[in-house]
Amino acid sequence: IQDGEEVLDEVLVMLMRGPHSYTAEDTVEIDCHGGVLVMKKILETVIKYGARPAEPGEFTKRAFLNGRIDLSQAEAVIDVINAQNDYAVKSSVSQLKGSVSKKVKALRERILYQIAFIESALELSGKLDDMIGEMEKLVRSADSGRVVSEGIRTVILGKPNAGKSSLMNVLLGEERAIVTDIAGTTRDTLEEHIRMHGISLNIIDTAGIRETEDLVEQIGVNRAKVAADEADLIIYVVDGSRELDENDAQIMELIRDRKAVVLLNKTDLETVISEELLQAKTGKTVISISAKEETGIDKLEKTIQNLFYEGSIDFNDEVLITNVRHKTALQNALKSLYMVKQSIDNQMPEDFLTIDLMDAYEQLGTIIGE
Repeated sequence: IQDGEEVLDEVLVMLMRGPHSYTAEDTVEIDCHGGVLVMKKILETVIKYGARPAEPGEFTKRAFLNGRIDLSQAEAVIDVINAQNDYAVKSSVSQLKGSVSKKVKALRERILYQIAFIESALELSGKLDDMIGEMEKLVRSADSGRVVSEGIRTVILGKPNAGKSSLMNVLLGEERAIVTDIAGTTRDTLEEHIRMHGISLNIIDTAGIRETEDLVEQIGVNRAKVAADEADLIIYVVDGSRELDENDAQIMELIRDRKAVVLLNKTDLETVISEELLQAKTGKTVISISAKEETGIDKLEKTIQNLFYEGSIDFNDEVLITNVRHKTALQNALKSLYMVKQSIDNQMPEDFLTIDLMDAYEQLGTIIGE
């Protein structure tokens, strides 16, 4: 690369002819040595002779406009870039390869088939329930998809001095939360993001649940209850060296009908509570740990993985909806199919069926940009 008589660097220049490049246009790529100054000089030189810096996302935009990828694949590019865990990467790459668009295109073809049946004065094919079932499964997958892309919102609950903050510090691998022997040390929520075994946890340490006259502590307890209501997962920490009391009963009520794991903590001390007792009272998985000695944590990680991912997800076969826009379009298409089914039950004219089927077809089309 030269600027006039000045040699800037010896480089590798690759010419990629459309439509076989990423953008489906003719593209030139310059591979230079990795120094910051060298790259800056080469960039300034090519701009000087007529090139311009690309806008954010412009290469992907050109790929979409040139038909190289569809809209769902274009959106998957930023998901790959922003992925924060192994599952999010696998899901995003799967969508980039076209897993969502293939499913959507197949559903649209089946809807067109149904419309053709009606317009040929034939009865609607009996496959409507199958399509509704598939769309309902995709909409339901959005909850798992959110967990994959954003992480599991996890709240640590327990009565004061049960070892919640100690557990938080063990999971983080650093002394993030203040730990003392004084009950009620934590008075507000403390949120951190951690990764374990490819899973992202947005983990929140909370104030100990108990009846208290302290106004500040009351606020902390109320915030803990609100955080629990919004959580994907509750980790209930029980002090195994103390008997269960009314505060534990209150927490057990909070985790009823929720995804939760019970940790019998302080097993390094003499325990007065058994795993069997907690299992009987909560109906949840109970794991014995010692946050002080950092034992039992591996079992907790495996339990969480099984709770949310059934051990693992095969992204070659399973389609997860991780995009809110995709979920909304699927919900709208599903409503239209429900209308079709209702019209059939009410023996409405065939035009009503066609209108709702076309609406479902168009809603699915917005996912892939058609």
